[in-house]
Amino acid sequence: MRLHLLRGLLCLACTAGLLPAAWAQQGGTVAAQASAPAADARVWLARMQRAASTANYQGTMVFSSGSQLSSSRVWHFRLGEQTFERLEALDGRLQHVLRHNDQVQTIWPQTRVTVLERRETIAGWTTTPQAVDPQAMEQYEVRRQGQSRIAGRDAAVLLLEPRDALRYAQRLWADLASGLMLRADVLGNGMPRPVLESTAYSEVEIGVRPQPELVLGAARRLEGYRVLKPMIQRTTLEAEGWAVVRPVAGFKLAGCVRRGLAPAGGEESVLQAVFTDGLTHVSVFVEPMQPQPNRSESQAQQGATATIATQRGEHWITAVGDVPPATLKLFADALERRRP
Repeated sequence: MRLHLLRGLLCLACTAGLLPAAWAQQGGTVAAQASAPAADARVWLARMQRAASTANYQGTMVFSSGSQLSSSRVWHFRLGEQTFERLEALDGRLQHVLRHNDQVQTIWPQTRVTVLERRETIAGWTTTPQAVDPQAMEQYEVRRQGQSRIAGRDAAVLLLEPRDALRYAQRLWADLASGLMLRADVLGNGMPRPVLESTAYSEVEIGVRPQPELVLGAARRLEGYRVLKPMIQRTTLEAEGWAVVRPVAGFKLAGCVRRGLAPAGGEESVLQAVFTDGLTHVSVFVEPMQPQPNRSESQAQQGATATIATQRGEHWITAVGDVPPATLKLFADALERRRP
């Protein structure tokens, strides 16, 4: 979830949802708010997405959520039609995430385990979207908030103000020269608005020489590793016997897969449906009831990410996303069983 948000917000192509202070505490100069024309907003969002997927850059990314603080080293190279990415956790358990085009490999050196997966390419799941989803412009009002500096670079500041209470506001910083996203904050309610989550580059180099061997070399050095290939099968809610009977306003179904619970294979699996409003994503997981005496309905929130687990007949439904808990409750209630 964290990696997806970091890519989806910070690069609009490289995770979500660090610097826990509000914008007023950053010391930057913010111009008086003025609504940006829709065309100008689309241009900026398109620049951010294009830069994240086509530029060559590397840097250190910091993520904060509540009391949690973590950082990662990021490399992104584009060489012809080939894309190479590497993300290396700098805190806690050592972990590397490598991507070559649609092949994603997660490596845990301490336990000598690696997981191989293919990056989902259905709408709303890609980490490098190529075009702005006009749906997002329908759900958010975009305002320019002047300029600031992030990681030593001049940046344009945009505020995405939701048009309803179903989603959070977001503040984005885009590099003036390249359009690359330098920082993304998820904002709560209140004045001044609290920063629920923040993802930002502490330092970044843009326009670096592509070094694909940083990805390919690490992917080859796996002697003695246990290689796991989780089962992921595309499907539809209808084929699985479910239907969305109460759609959540402004969100559309982006895709549905069945995921194996055991990385090495096995019969147990969970159904995952992803919904998007063009900017924010919500995952809804459906799994059969199991004899787990200690499991009960629950609700939790860490930073901007909320989780709700509820029982529906003979199934558990769990909704996760960077939206208010009340919105997640709507998603949990949106699905209805149509057949066993």
